[in-house]
Order: sequence, then structure tokens, then C-alpha cells
Amino acid sequence: MTMPLILVLVMVVLYACGIYLMLDRALTRLLLGFLMVGNATNLLIFLMSGSFGEAPIADGTPAEEMSDPLPQAFILTAIVITFGVSAFLLALIYRSWRLAQGAHDRLEDDEDDLGLAGAEMLTTEELTDEDLEDAPEFEDETPEDSDGRDRFVTGERNV
Repeated sequence: MTMPLILVLVMVVLYACGIYLMLDRALTRLLLGFLMVGNATNLLIFLMSGSFGEAPIADGTPAEEMSDPLPQAFILTAIVITFGVSAFLLALIYRSWRLAQGAHDRLEDDEDDLGLAGAEMLTTEELTDEDLEDAPEFEDETPEDSDGRDRFVTGERNV
């Protein structure tokens, strides 16, 4: 059997256009390119399936005259896989479009944020290194007990 030249050319054009579209960063072009590559693959499997013959279920037909059902099963599997990946890409496209709109994903400013934004300057106390050394790390703890022993080293607690 000889392959029809027009179908081979259509397959090559579908592969070329599909790969070209898949190289772009836009998700819609990626989806269109994936669909083209999927259709080109289905056409490739169809062209490689061989000659056409009788249905393999028909009674009384010799095996040499029957068509092979395996390429048809491959094409059906490729269609289902293409459909699933296309649905996933459509979900990604929709989600990225929703995030780009930004109207629904904005955070509202509360009163404290607005008060800080309206302040001309934040006031902080000037701290020196000596103040930092004298200040305890936690408000309720002092590094030494009243008798001068370091309670963190001895593991004792004041009650």
C-alpha cells in the first residue's frame, strides 16, 4: 500500500505548526500547538496502520483480508490522552486568567494598615549598644537569681 502524499504533507504541516506554537510562552498557543501535535500523531498512526480491509469481527473472512484493530485502539487512546491534557491546560489557562484579573484576589487594608500608611514617620527610640546589653532577653526573666547564681546553667527554678 502506498501512502497518500496529501495526508503525509498535512501531517508534516500539523507537526511543524504545532511545535512552533508550543514554543511560545502564551498558554493559549501552547494549547493550540498541543492539539495540532495530537492530531498529527493520530494521522501518523492512521497512515502507518497499513491497508484497509474487512472488519476483524466478520465471519468467513480470511485473516489476510482483515484490517488490524491495534492502530485503531492506539488512535482512540491518543484521542483520550489529548482530551485529558487539553482539559488540564484549559484549567490552567482559566486559572491564570482569573489571577491576572486580580479583582477577586485583592486584600483589603484594615484600619491599622491605613493608619501606618498615613503616618509621616514612624517613631522609634534611639537604642545604644549599652541599652541592648543591659536589657533582658525576655521581660519576666533575669539571668541571675537573687543569690547571684545563674539559674539557666544550674537548671533551678524560682517559685
